[in-house]
Formats: sequence, structure tokens, C-alpha cells
Amino acid sequence: MKRLLLPLAALLLPLLIPTPVMAINDAEAVNISGRQRMLTQRMMKNHLLIGAEIQTDKAQRQLDEAVALFEEQLLMLRDYSPTAAIDSKLDTVEALWFPHRLRIISAPSKTGASLLMEDNLALLKACDDVVKAIEAHSGIDSARLVNLSGRQRMLSQKIAKVYVARAWRVRSDSLKQELDDAITLFDRSLNELERYPSNTDELRDALQRVRNQWDFSRTGFQLEDSGRYVPTVIAVTTDSILSRMDAITFQYQNLMQQNVH
Repeated sequence: MKRLLLPLAALLLPLLIPTPVMAINDAEAVNISGRQRMLTQRMMKNHLLIGAEIQTDKAQRQLDEAVALFEEQLLMLRDYSPTAAIDSKLDTVEALWFPHRLRIISAPSKTGASLLMEDNLALLKACDDVVKAIEAHSGIDSARLVNLSGRQRMLSQKIAKVYVARAWRVRSDSLKQELDDAITLFDRSLNELERYPSNTDELRDALQRVRNQWDFSRTGFQLEDSGRYVPTVIAVTTDSILSRMDAITFQYQNLMQQNVH
């Protein structure tokens, strides 16, 4: 019997433990490829935390585990890939990933951080292209919910990444806009998920918990206006949101699988 994929709460937090390569279906592939997006931002965030000397032991562990899981899931997606078009998009991910992984695990440099973050965004876009291609291939309407909720995981880590970069005073003209855009997209997507008419009671309760935590996190963002940064608080709260959104994504994945039959 094929082993079911565990939600990220079991896979990633508190430890990212790579799973054996296994055959996956379309619903699982949307979820896993979406998780790859998140891992790009999680790696970058922890690279910056190490550079800023904030919770360095924890950040180093999370970085190493994220790199290992990204590698493992890339193999899973390669084995799954059902079309030449998806193969091509995975080729692009690999071409960006192989040099990027060497730089992301190297000693952080504030002067080199801006360029590394640009490369990281290119990898994020390539991973996002894979998710969209798999969603389209599945031909199932509810795949959008797996993609959308999975993207919230990425946004939680992207927001934390940009916040840490600004707290470390990394020089980049685009960071403030990137942060504002990520916050706006998270808000809009959470609203859409909350309005989905087929949400179960369990999903509605889980989304409300995310909403409560999100509202708390935004108070931390507002402190930046006065020049005060609380990167440890933001890292902890966004990790909690990540864990909750992963469990929600897993529930939407199950809904998608039910729609197949």
C-alpha cells in the first residue's frame, strides 16, 4: 500500500526530515511543488538569520533541513513528471538550483546578500511555474485551492525573509515593495480561502486560527515604521503560520483527491 504524504507539521516542524522517494499523484504533486516554493524562501530567510547572528543554531539547522527536503522533493517531482512541458520547467529549476544551493549554504555576506536574494527570487519563480503547470495538467478545479493555500506557506517565509533582511540593513531598493506586496497577497488569499463555500468546519476553524495569528504578526510589521525590529518574534510567528497553512493545504489536497473519483 502506498504511504500517504504527511503534512508539513509532521515533515518540517520542528525538524525537516526527508522522506523516501515514492510515487505521487496529481494532488500530491501540486502540494509538493508548492512546498518547493516555500523552501526557497525558508532557505533564504535562514541564510540571512545566520548572517544577522539571530538564533544561529536554529537557523543553521533549518537551512540544512530545507536544502535536504528541496533535493528530496525535486527527485519526487522528477519521477512524477507526466509531460514534456513539466519536464522542461523542472529542467529550469535544476539549472538554477544547482549553483544556488552552494551559495545558500555558504557563509553569509551582507554585501552579497542582495544579489543572492535576486537569484533566490528567480528560483522561486521557476518553482512557481512548475506548480502552475501541474495544476493545469490535473484539470481539477480544486487544485487551485491546493495551490493557493500552499502559496500562503511560501508567503509566510517570504515575509519573514524580507523582514530579516531589512532588520540586518541589507541594501536593496526593492525590499520594502516586496514586503508590502507579500503582505497584500497573503491578506487577499486568506480572504479567498475563508470564503470558499465547501470549507469543512475543521477548515473554517483552522483558517480562523491562521487569521488570529496573522493579525498578531501584522502588529510586529508596524513597529518597523518607528525603526524597531523584532526579527525573532516575526520568525517564530511566521513559522507557526507556516505549520498551520501546511495542515490546511493537506486538507485541500484531500478534497482534490476526492474530486478525482
